[in-house]
Amino acid sequence: MLRAAFSAVAGLFKRSDRTGPVDTVLLAVAVALLGFGVVMVYSASAYEGTVVFRDAQYFLKRQAVYAGLGVVVMLLVSRIDYRRLQPFTRPILIFCFVLMILSITGLGHSGGGATRWLRLGPVNIQPSEVAKLGLILWLAYSLGKKRDKVKRFTYGFVPHLVVAGLFTVLCLRQPDFGGAVVLLTLTAGLMFVAGVRWVWFVPIGIVGGVLGFMAVRFAQYRWERIQAWQDMIHHRHDLAYQPFQSVLGFGSGDLTGLGLGKGYQVLYLPEAHNDFISSIIGEELGYLGIVLLLGCYVLLVSRGVRAALAAKDEYGSYIAFGISLFVSVQALWNVAVAMSIMPTKGLTLPLVSYGGSSLLVNCAAMGILLNISREALVQKNTRVAEAGPLPEVSALVMSDANFGGEAPAPSLAAEAS
Repeated sequence: MLRAAFSAVAGLFKRSDRTGPVDTVLLAVAVALLGFGVVMVYSASAYEGTVVFRDAQYFLKRQAVYAGLGVVVMLLVSRIDYRRLQPFTRPILIFCFVLMILSITGLGHSGGGATRWLRLGPVNIQPSEVAKLGLILWLAYSLGKKRDKVKRFTYGFVPHLVVAGLFTVLCLRQPDFGGAVVLLTLTAGLMFVAGVRWVWFVPIGIVGGVLGFMAVRFAQYRWERIQAWQDMIHHRHDLAYQPFQSVLGFGSGDLTGLGLGKGYQVLYLPEAHNDFISSIIGEELGYLGIVLLLGCYVLLVSRGVRAALAAKDEYGSYIAFGISLFVSVQALWNVAVAMSIMPTKGLTLPLVSYGGSSLLVNCAAMGILLNISREALVQKNTRVAEAGPLPEVSALVMSDANFGGEAPAPSLAAEAS
């Protein structure tokens, strides 16, 4: 069994016809965001690293290692033909489900009042981040296989909603409300693109909205957080402390910012290098810095959609669209929370925020997207006539031979022939 598993994994890296160049713009933007994230994590965490770990470069070193591993993962995955991932979609989904179960059954590592991590030695794995990519792969495989049958309610709508619902419930048990919303958004987006009838989303959306409201209203800490977000001035010293300080960071950045490493909110904003790193970017690089950052995400997502439209099969198209939706939703949500446009909810800024598991998952997703952007190079037979004029060959044809004596000299006509 192990031998079969190893051979199956080794088969992923066998040579395929998808050996064309990757989308260089997509690769450049992804690597640029990784490098920018390393710089901003250092700027946002130097003070906390000094106070807590007596090392100003503590978070910088770890983020640099994660980013380096992320580039390696991205390049390796980009060499794997995405079509070969189809047999692994269900095992990956089951693996993600097991990780989610383990995180809520006493094995999860607590942080910030939630058990969202699994500790494996020095590494913390966030199962919900892995589940997002696993769900995208499974949905793409299932929707692509069913094709026209997705228009049937019991065949194309219910099974995908049930699987997404299971993962959503597990996210809420951690609790991770933001992760649950992202999973449902990815599922709805992919089903809509695949052709599932939109009228089915209306009643399910109403029911989901009511259940979501109940999950907020009848959870005391969530409801208090909503109330504090609506009145941050009176709650700026308790529940609204983090979003209030984040807004101050954006406000003090003005147009061009205070300068890299010169921000003040790193002294007051908890977890500034993680969920609220966009606030530090706004303070130190200003409005222009945030606009350029969002422009990079728009460019990255647009190249992902371009790869989805150019894909030769539904499987690749759905994967590319799902990854693009995943990046866009998390980036917009993170910045909106940091600007207090939305209530506080822990979602990282893709490829920029501090974190090992989220960074590696994002890089793996970028690798898959890069492979989908590759063109399949088809070996064509080259006609000899297309290779150019043939070299001139002079031939001497002997039309007559006299073995008894001296051979006569060839005639001019023979030479010409």
